[in-house]
Amino acid sequence: MSTVQQYKCPCCDGAIEFDSGVQKMKCLYCDTEFDVETLRAYDDELKNEQSDDLSWDSAAGGEWQEGEADGLHVYVCNSCGGEIVCDETTAATSCPYCDNPVVLTGQLSGALKPDYVIPFKLDKKAAVAALKKHYSGKRLLPKVFADQNHIEEVKGIYVPVWLFDTDADANIRYKASRTRSWADSNYYYTETSFYSVSRAGTLGFERVPVDGSSKMNDTLMESIEPYDFSEAVDFQTAYLSGYLADKYDVDAAQSVSRANERIKTSTAEAFASTVHGYTSVHPVSTGIRLKNSAAKYALYPVWILNTAWNGQTGKFVGDLPLDKSAYKKWLFGIAGAVSAAVFALSFLIWLL
Repeated sequence: MSTVQQYKCPCCDGAIEFDSGVQKMKCLYCDTEFDVETLRAYDDELKNEQSDDLSWDSAAGGEWQEGEADGLHVYVCNSCGGEIVCDETTAATSCPYCDNPVVLTGQLSGALKPDYVIPFKLDKKAAVAALKKHYSGKRLLPKVFADQNHIEEVKGIYVPVWLFDTDADANIRYKASRTRSWADSNYYYTETSFYSVSRAGTLGFERVPVDGSSKMNDTLMESIEPYDFSEAVDFQTAYLSGYLADKYDVDAAQSVSRANERIKTSTAEAFASTVHGYTSVHPVSTGIRLKNSAAKYALYPVWILNTAWNGQTGKFVGDLPLDKSAYKKWLFGIAGAVSAAVFALSFLIWLL
């Protein structure tokens, strides 16, 4: 027994039947007409669509060789639980994340060795100068925040970062439309044509960064990107001298979802930028499959003082505190000025 191929309208998902009058397939609901061959090709395309496959199978980081970690110690913060790595010359210090004292507990153990490190290029003097420039002119900033003694507490810390490399094979289908309008002496006409637009290709991603510290805000770390990876070097403990390093508490496997999110967003934006000439474009289906995937472990330099500052390029981000007393004075001053303006406007209208 033969079966009849059933089609759905690409525009409204309604039932489609052959209309002998126009010799085309026609939607019973929105009256859109389709050539039979066009509709068959569209149906074949739907059958070949693939779903996302964003799996990773490569581990990052290496094992410490004998004697490599002998000069490294771990400080544990009793307040936020952060584990801060430093060399043996570092005395008792305070946590760069919550500013509470941390105490030495023992040798570094149970962690992967970083593959790379981007050494600090901008020193503490440059960090303090950038901080002063950042808050310059901020009238509502508490005076105590701008105090020189507090500013000097800025700390240089290496933040653990997982770097993901992959190739993304993608197929994305869009529903697009073109609209044209015209008029005659009796009517105004609008014609809308609908299209199924497909894009397929491969994008290569190198070193998609995801920070491996739960104490460092992901959004802030991404805000101070990009880092110049050409200045990265193979990790050596000597680069930690005089600085702190955060011990990762989010491993590579736990960071994959964040990396996939960034890869999917970048892929969608890159493919969408190639679709031109339509009145409207909406993605309908997306299939992204990863291959040649690998992850590496690196340390990125950051100067931190309740905010984040790129220790290589000098990019500064963060929320500044607010002087509530100054804010109230400013707010009442603005409210008074607005009231006066409204009164003047009303008076002017009454005169007119």
